[in-house]
Amino acid sequence: MAHFIPKQGLLFILTVAGFLLNSCSNNKTESNPVKTSGGQTKEIFSIMNLVKENQIIPDSIIMALNAQHHQLKVLERRTVPGPFQKPEMKYYTDYIAKLESLPVINPGPGEYVHVMEGQRNGYNNLTIGITETFPGGAPPMHSHEGEESHVLLDGDEVLYALGDTMFTIKPPYIINIPAGMPHAFKNVGKKTVNLVVIFPTNVWKYDVLDFFPFKSDSAKHVSKFTKFKNSLAKK
Repeated sequence: MAHFIPKQGLLFILTVAGFLLNSCSNNKTESNPVKTSGGQTKEIFSIMNLVKENQIIPDSIIMALNAQHHQLKVLERRTVPGPFQKPEMKYYTDYIAKLESLPVINPGPGEYVHVMEGQRNGYNNLTIGITETFPGGAPPMHSHEGEESHVLLDGDEVLYALGDTMFTIKPPYIINIPAGMPHAFKNVGKKTVNLVVIFPTNVWKYDVLDFFPFKSDSAKHVSKFTKFKNSLAKK
């Protein structure tokens, strides 16, 4: 025997269905950058796993390693806090690192980094970070013990301070950053950029240096950077 739904019941079902679809649609917008009332850009990826980096006072070894490459003062070494449990590498899920499960750090104003640290994910010689650098965002000037590669496939123009050189570049590009070289970058475009940063080590660590090349000063826009270049030339 057929059963018929009253008009009032049908209307209620359609209303609930429409509400659920609208909720799903709103959830999907989290994957897209959203402008807030303050003019900032909402993060594309979740930062629910945001952690405060370990800040380590540099010892004589850290300072000596940096002194081989530049004359800048080392303010601190930063690492990702623990503890963590190494994967058994027994199941296929042990070989996968989902972005939303990675720890997130905030190296500088307007930048977050999802860190896939090799030692936490079964790698012996690989660490990868995926940045979310908002317009105007930049990490501090820093260095690494080993070499690094920056990969950007899409986005806007990025300003780099790389050793004694400052330049702008548009994607797609790959940049080679030698071991120990002071460097920083700034998103000077209008869109959020997602850099992929790659290291041939399974530990995430970097040394923050006492210099920020992108600040303007009263004398000249690049005068601080010029002083930095001159200090390198004296070595």
